[in-house]
Amino acid sequence: MQNSLFGIGASVALLLASTTLAQAPRHYGHTINLPPGTIAQGQLAHIPALRGYVQPVEIIAPKGVRVSVRQQGRFATAPTGPLRMGLFIGPVYHLQVTNIPFQEGYEVYPTIELVNRLYPPEGSKIRFPIPIQLTQEELEMALSGRFVTRVIYLEDSANALGQRSDPELQDYFETPSNEDPLLVADRLGRPMAILRMGSRVPDFERGNVGGIGDPPVTVYPAQSGAAEVRPTDAAAAIERSPANFPRLPLQPRRSPITFPVGYPQAR
Repeated sequence: MQNSLFGIGASVALLLASTTLAQAPRHYGHTINLPPGTIAQGQLAHIPALRGYVQPVEIIAPKGVRVSVRQQGRFATAPTGPLRMGLFIGPVYHLQVTNIPFQEGYEVYPTIELVNRLYPPEGSKIRFPIPIQLTQEELEMALSGRFVTRVIYLEDSANALGQRSDPELQDYFETPSNEDPLLVADRLGRPMAILRMGSRVPDFERGNVGGIGDPPVTVYPAQSGAAEVRPTDAAAAIERSPANFPRLPLQPRRSPITFPVGYPQAR
């Protein structure tokens, strides 16, 4: 399993971790190994004001890749380019990634779990989404049987490097197998989202956390001139694991997904 940490809008280096790992976690005591959705639900119990807030998220993928989010029991046909959408904190959202370069005919099904929100200026939240980048290397790792877990966090300004990062690349570093990336992210800043992806095709018959079906999502119009992921040399720094998980076929749905009355709807 490969664990990665990503910073939002700031440079992140492994050097930062060496100066902050001795600090105690400041936010919550969950671990990354909990079932998807558990951490976000714990955040809602701890911070009720997060409930019902629609947080913009931008999924950035390599050139030509198509990313769609599951809505009302299906994945809609997706254009190429970044996907911007508004998500709730709490549910687990399923993505479908297709048209992967050099891997045509194969798909990856990542999940996204938001655990916190940004606080942009009034009326401008769509301009400041949480960026989540899907790299070519990690997509290929997932297809080869690796399980990738990534924690996206808002870097603490007190620990930020004093240099401007490339706006088209999301800086990251990998955590050792004996480190919990969620706890490391908590020491470095404020965890915002958790991305998980592997080679298994999810069993959508089980629904979402707690038996709930696909949660509401607001897809925003595509922006012209949006940046796409450039190739990186991350593969050279990744140690491949011999573990292999076979891909499972997607089973046909036997009954429609129903969403409970009273669940907050996107605004």
